[in-house]
Amino acid sequence: MTIRRYSEPDREALKRISAVCFEGVSIDHNIEQLSGPIAGKDWAWRKKLQIEDDIDNYPDGIFVAEIDDAVVGFVTTRVDRRKGIGSIPDLAVLPDHRRQGLAKTLLDQAIAHLQGAGMTHVRLDTLEQNAVCQEFYPKRGFKEAARVIHYIMEIKDAQ
Repeated sequence: MTIRRYSEPDREALKRISAVCFEGVSIDHNIEQLSGPIAGKDWAWRKKLQIEDDIDNYPDGIFVAEIDDAVVGFVTTRVDRRKGIGSIPDLAVLPDHRRQGLAKTLLDQAIAHLQGAGMTHVRLDTLEQNAVCQEFYPKRGFKEAARVIHYIMEIKDAQ
């Protein structure tokens, strides 16, 4: 296993991995369960777009896990120097490569990166339905700070 910085040829792999790993545990997937595809696009398209934004906005804060020259996981970060709080928007490892320490190693790399960027705290979130992450993050020292409820409404029905 190798952990390294993101490079542009990784873009499609990260998008593919996000579509696999966040099915059933993403806000966009939940929205689609309620409303169906929106504007002709499914939840995975929106999730991939989020990864595109992470890549375009802060590629130096993205790390990938490789096994046998194949990208099997990644973590994205964001730095907010004004607040001193870094964030980890996405951490994903393909199902066939879980329980091998990849997520922990990626998380450690992200935290080290954020610390090196001067952040004093790291923020991340997970959905209530993501039991794996609700167990994983507290074991790594994260404390629950708040719960959020996301609502969706089709505008034409609001009239």
